[in-house]
Amino acid sequence: MRDIHPEYRPVVFRDTASGTMFLTRSTVQTKETVKYEDGNVYPLFDVEISSASHPFYTGKQKLVDTAGRVERFRRKYNIKE
Repeated sequence: MRDIHPEYRPVVFRDTASGTMFLTRSTVQTKETVKYEDGNVYPLFDVEISSASHPFYTGKQKLVDTAGRVERFRRKYNIKE
């Protein structure tokens, strides 16, 4: 019988935006490793954004004035509705 399932193991995910690291289990493949805060070495996988840096979760969400931008664009290019 063939082993068709990838290895499910502890992996550290590092948020490159904030530097925060999360230890969880995953099948993600990576050649990098890191020494985690518990003193053990784990495979490391970098992610661009996580709940540690995403504006929705951090409460630093910026509201965009879409209507104001559209009006400025129309005025700039003299566009009538």
